[in-house]
Amino acid sequence: MATHHAEPGELIDIPTWADEFEEEKTKSIAKLKEMQFVRLVLNAGQEFKEHKVAGPISVYCVDGEFELTAEGVTQVIKEKQMLYLAPGVTHSLQGIRDSVILLTIAFVD
Repeated sequence: MATHHAEPGELIDIPTWADEFEEEKTKSIAKLKEMQFVRLVLNAGQEFKEHKVAGPISVYCVDGEFELTAEGVTQVIKEKQMLYLAPGVTHSLQGIRDSVILLTIAFVD
């Protein structure tokens, strides 16, 4: 089955987006030439190892709580908090509580 991406103007409920697809709890909501929106599910204790992307990113905690480590600094991000990182910053995530995260990635040329 093809992955559903949101259409322009489509209302998206981030906490429940893709809940009907057990294997796709984390999935791309929309990917454009300039940016991508991703609903990321991070379970308590789950870790996303260090990685980086070429463009700037924003990380918004829709629900839950997790740690984000970037440039040697670890911050706890709680529900309804957001931060952004400059392009190319190496970072990792560690779930404290089961979390739903809205990740926005901007693509730079």
